[in-house]
Amino acid sequence: MAESVAENKKNQARNVPSEGIFFQGRLHGALAHRLAVDILKGNYKPGDILPHQIDSVESLNSTRTPYREAIRILAAKGLVESRPKRGTQVCERSRWNLLDPEVMGWMFETTPTDAFIKALFELRLINEPAAAELAAERRTPEQLSQMYASLMIMKEETLHTERGRIADLEFHKQLLLGTQNELLISLNSSIGSAIAWSTKFKSSDPIGSRDSWPDHLRVYEAVADRDSRAARFSMEALVRTALEDTRRSQGWKTASLSLEAHT
Repeated sequence: MAESVAENKKNQARNVPSEGIFFQGRLHGALAHRLAVDILKGNYKPGDILPHQIDSVESLNSTRTPYREAIRILAAKGLVESRPKRGTQVCERSRWNLLDPEVMGWMFETTPTDAFIKALFELRLINEPAAAELAAERRTPEQLSQMYASLMIMKEETLHTERGRIADLEFHKQLLLGTQNELLISLNSSIGSAIAWSTKFKSSDPIGSRDSWPDHLRVYEAVADRDSRAARFSMEALVRTALEDTRRSQGWKTASLSLEAHT
């Protein structure tokens, strides 16, 4: 309590209220979010110069500091770059860090294209079957136990609930950890984001949707049996079937992937 009083006095002496610091932090995050969504929607296109300040900053009678911090956030994610005498320019899409969990979340606040969704599934197809194969050979009893616990939650909750989707993420995370490959494991946040958003997108219309729990069970059983070939095949089938489910739910005419099915 004494420390809190002392800290408040110190902040008052500096003319910086503690709640003001919190507000500034919240503000620059909100500004980064707003600008990012505008860029992802195409309101600001690659090559466009962003305004020096936007309405929300001016209406709050704030300093430019939150705006500059917001630009730093977007620059770190490859969305913009600041150049002397030219201002802040939107970068080419090829430079955007689309696998950044925050960027991917912003992307799904817009209407992601069919091509982007299919690209997510292609990314999963490249990584997850190989990870399942390695996990079948290397997983620990603890990782297998965590996979089973997640599997039971998914069975009870389904992927239409937040708890069920969290359990799904944990299932895939433990599978990745089971590879014992630190480079693959370092992809967890990126692959996890791809799984989370593609699953949420697929499950957005629960009417008539297929239960993917049996697909996950087959992956688990192969990993538990240390059958690496079956683990790879089962995971590939899971991802391809998830894409097919998405195709049906979104009314796509085709959902073919560029990669040939594993035989």
